[in-house]
Amino acid sequence: MKRIRKFFNFWNVVRIVAFATLAVVLIYPFFSMLRESFVSQETGGFTIANYLEFFKYPYYYKTLFNSLSVVITATILSTLIGLPMAYITTRYNVWGKPLINIMIILSLLSPPFIGAYSWILLLGRNGFLTNIFRNIGIELPTIYGWTGIVLVFTLKFFPYVYLFVSGALKSMDSSIEEAAENLGVSGIKKLFTITFPLILPTITAGALMVFMTSLADFGTPMLIGEGYKVLPVLIYEEYMSEIGGNATIASMLSVIIIICAVAILLVQKLVIAKKSYMMSSLRPPKVVKLTKGKRIGLTAFCLIIAGIAMIQQVVVVITSFIKTNGPIFVKGFSLDSYKMIISKLSTNISNTFLYSTIAIIIMVIAGLLLSYLIVRKKSKVNSLLDILIMFPYVIPGAVLGISLLVAFNKGPVMLAGTAWILIIAYVIRKLPYTIRSSTAILYQIDPSIEEASINLGVSPMKTFFKTTARLMAPGVLSGAILSWITTINELSSSVILYTGKTATISVAIYTEVVRASFGTAAALASILTVTTIVSILIFNKISGGKGITM
Repeated sequence: MKRIRKFFNFWNVVRIVAFATLAVVLIYPFFSMLRESFVSQETGGFTIANYLEFFKYPYYYKTLFNSLSVVITATILSTLIGLPMAYITTRYNVWGKPLINIMIILSLLSPPFIGAYSWILLLGRNGFLTNIFRNIGIELPTIYGWTGIVLVFTLKFFPYVYLFVSGALKSMDSSIEEAAENLGVSGIKKLFTITFPLILPTITAGALMVFMTSLADFGTPMLIGEGYKVLPVLIYEEYMSEIGGNATIASMLSVIIIICAVAILLVQKLVIAKKSYMMSSLRPPKVVKLTKGKRIGLTAFCLIIAGIAMIQQVVVVITSFIKTNGPIFVKGFSLDSYKMIISKLSTNISNTFLYSTIAIIIMVIAGLLLSYLIVRKKSKVNSLLDILIMFPYVIPGAVLGISLLVAFNKGPVMLAGTAWILIIAYVIRKLPYTIRSSTAILYQIDPSIEEASINLGVSPMKTFFKTTARLMAPGVLSGAILSWITTINELSSSVILYTGKTATISVAIYTEVVRASFGTAAALASILTVTTIVSILIFNKISGGKGITM
């Protein structure tokens, strides 16, 4: 009896519940989707014909090349922008660093498809800038297709590289660069032979985030791609086809996109595994004071890039107050678009905040308990738990949505069409933010504090809730706010899982843009933008003004 009680102690129960939950909502759905991808459309038996069909027909395999083309190009351009931006803002005394940081973070944390929508308003066939240049006899290149997708992805996701590299450069040991200068290596040569190679893991991590996020993006290519089709869009169209969704082909395409994501992740690990990047970080680099001319030039460069990246939010907010006549904007300002969404789309707004709030409560509780298991109760089993929790981080939202529908669109557990399937998708996909933030702060809490409490007769469980959890709260809440921001903006999984009753703001924006109801789409997007800004301010308050880092 004592052995049974010892085995079923609090942390073992947490571990068992965690694995059981992940088995039901993560492992089972993905294996269901994998099994579905090998099902014959004619006989219902096992077959590899679906995969052969992918590589046989250009309609299918060209989407893979299209995806890799826009994603690789956007990743390279994002790195070329984010890397110098990070170096300039961390190493030189440019003006307005806090403002630049806020602008860049806002451009990253806004809904991905808002960028596409904003550029349509600016450079679309009837766009604001398009008409200005057309009136003076200049016809601008089209924003639709490959060019538009790459532009939106680059401006949207370069902040990943910027934030990752900024954190690494701030904590880098300056003695290494000083030693290089003493040996005659300076300027650009020092950057490319010493500084950047030392932070290569961080640079590749930022580039990997750009690659993964743009590979998974559904809204941008759907809105601005037109005839240029990529894998997430093809997956959506196959599953949601008007002539009967094809779950088999959609599952097969989902497996292929997962293979691409995992392959790139392995390549990144192989690249950084070849060398050691350890350093003491005892002497952070000093900020270099520039001459007035160089300071003005570099400040202007950073503000222009950050301004172009953030212009999407400005365009959206202004547009939301412009009068509309059907799909056409007319002269004058009004609140008609807001009145329209309150009367017709209030359910979408309430759904978004209700589902996100429930998801965040679950994530905070899970973040507290699971991060403690991972950090304080280290074992191979808990390492496996950590891997399973992080796995959805690299999986496209549309793929996760399809896996959940394949698994739960029939008995014994029928969740398709309910709010719970959306909440589960949000928790699975966004929990890694809270887990990573929680584990980071837990590493900073001295275990002797808990040991002292236990030595005074307080049980380990009470010690955790009364002492450790309170000390972890700032880190957990910081991660939860990031999870909250990305949850309210989530489209790719929502557009697969929603029904008329469970539609969210992101889904409504997407459908309004498709219907050419740009005024109401802008009003909805403005609500998300304001919510994001307020959430960032709360994050900065909780984190003590440290700001968002990666």
